[in-house]
Amino acid sequence: MTLDLDRLRADTPGAARVLHLDNAGSALPPRPVLDAMLDHLRLEAEIGGYAAAAAAEPKLEAAYDSIARLIGAAPDEIAMMENATRAWDMAFYGLAFRPGDRILTAKAEYASNTISYLQVARRTGAVVETIPDDALGQLDVAALERAVTAAGRGPVRLIAVTHVPTNGGLVNPAAAIGQIARAHSIPYLLDACQSVGQMPVDVGAIGCDMLSATARKFLRGPRGVGFLYIRRSMLAAIDPPFLDLHAAEMVAPDRYVVRPDARRFENFERNFAGIVGMGAAVDYALDLGLDTIRDRAWGLAARLRDGLAALPGVTVRDKGAERSAIVTFTRESEAADALQRRLRAAGINTSVTRRRSTMADMTDRGLDAMLRASPHCYNTEAEIDRFVAAVAAG
Repeated sequence: MTLDLDRLRADTPGAARVLHLDNAGSALPPRPVLDAMLDHLRLEAEIGGYAAAAAAEPKLEAAYDSIARLIGAAPDEIAMMENATRAWDMAFYGLAFRPGDRILTAKAEYASNTISYLQVARRTGAVVETIPDDALGQLDVAALERAVTAAGRGPVRLIAVTHVPTNGGLVNPAAAIGQIARAHSIPYLLDACQSVGQMPVDVGAIGCDMLSATARKFLRGPRGVGFLYIRRSMLAAIDPPFLDLHAAEMVAPDRYVVRPDARRFENFERNFAGIVGMGAAVDYALDLGLDTIRDRAWGLAARLRDGLAALPGVTVRDKGAERSAIVTFTRESEAADALQRRLRAAGINTSVTRRRSTMADMTDRGLDAMLRASPHCYNTEAEIDRFVAAVAAG
């Protein structure tokens, strides 16, 4: 499928105002997302929040169906969450760990996840192990297999990996990891914040049991909303860290029952306008086609890497056998923060990715900060070239 770039940019109000290369942070939403949210907010203002939620129930339910189609799941395996962090937390903190249990993760794991591993390890006596990278810089699948089958060590209770780390172009080999997890019946939690929306993600093909994602990044939805996928066969193995009258139901004064589906991880008070907006974002992405989005965004990222690599004093820092639409680099003569400020003054949006966000990986590489530029399918080749020229001009 060929993208209609003129339509994409006409659908994206922000494209006329800024050169936006911060889609790994928070993308520019298309007009259907904006319209869906504003329509719901107006309805809340006109008839009240409860009545508006009731009126929007078909749209809200349709969002579950759309997300399920997006990742190859069933609607009853999807929970709407306040954000991807809370989605991930509800899955991870619902698992039971005992002394000696092992949690296996990757070197480029996001710091929020790592903090949670360490907290649970401190509470329970579980052990956190980081699998080394292979020669290409992605998680070493052979090393993971050796860690899983190592004799004389505690059982592996969880494999948890970030699919596309925040600090580089790397795409971790999620499906190969899933093959190992399935072969050894180990629960597998995938942080898909940066992958959902920029590439096809199929939970069946990957083999993950749990997946967390946000709306605001490459999916091009609103902030303050995300979703959680829990494989139906995993529901009984995860005890939600907290429950309310939406996640469970009182059946006697001293007894309750938990919902039978993934909505047991939700709570009553949710961002209904955000859910409607996220549903619209998913539908927009499905209409374009995730293969088409990936090919366009990754092609622009490759052009960006080539342009930056040709500049004196600029080093592209991406790694991995497969590289996504996240491009990170350093410039000898200009700190990342100063470069970001200079580019923003020129109407160009980027992010700075710092060592504290992926400490093991960046410490190992001797890096404190990098500039992160992340194109999407609505960006143009001319914008990429303008960005490279702007970097060089400083």
